[in-house]
Amino acid sequence: MSTTPTEVRTRLDRVTDPELDESIVELDYVDEIEIGSDEVTVRFTLPTAWCSPAFAWMMATDARDELESLPDVETAHVYLRDHMHETEINEGVNERRSFGESFPDADGGVASVRATLDDKARLSRQYAAVETLLDAGVSAEQLCGLTPGDLEIDAEPRADGARAAVYLAGDAFAVTVAARPLDRYLVKAREVGAIEANDDPLFRTPEGGPIDPDQFELVHRRGRLARTNMTGQGGVCDALNESRRRKLDRESTEVVDAD
Repeated sequence: MSTTPTEVRTRLDRVTDPELDESIVELDYVDEIEIGSDEVTVRFTLPTAWCSPAFAWMMATDARDELESLPDVETAHVYLRDHMHETEINEGVNERRSFGESFPDADGGVASVRATLDDKARLSRQYAAVETLLDAGVSAEQLCGLTPGDLEIDAEPRADGARAAVYLAGDAFAVTVAARPLDRYLVKAREVGAIEANDDPLFRTPEGGPIDPDQFELVHRRGRLARTNMTGQGGVCDALNESRRRKLDRESTEVVDAD
């Protein structure tokens, strides 16, 4: 197979822990990547054995779908390790069952859970993007009038030093800021349908509407609360993950050539 470990990691990097809104690669959840002739197998471990099965299911199915979007990958197998529901999750994900089929006693599916977490992630990312622009001197009134068409982001927004230009006052001038916060926000806002066109309002209320400048501070505080909750939970999970890595004697991700 011509698929490289780097390509596999890049696809997995798009998969996030839905509760923390951070990449499972950056969170060091991925234990092993096995690349075969037309298959890729990934094994991963979460910070605790009792992490929400709905969250684990989302990460496993998202990883499977991302890997199978690679042109040379026919099938992706994803296995969760050391989890109280690993049997149900591994069999369900790799045998293409639904969450309801794998957890018939669950109260609802994962779609509503994912939608709720996506809304929190969008609000948290909006807070980070807005803070970046406020630090650059963009006013609240100007922020409420921005559209995606006012942004020009470097082609590689995750690269060191990547920048974004934000055009103001009818393109009369622009300020430049770090690209990553704006790019992260745009990706999530488009993913959840909050932004569909280049002339849509860039930033939104938690309910998805445009922001009245008089309500800007209230909306921004709600974004800060969402970000604080995610950051706080992330700190707890980081500590649990580090402890578990030591207990299970896991080091860095192992890449295996199945051939």
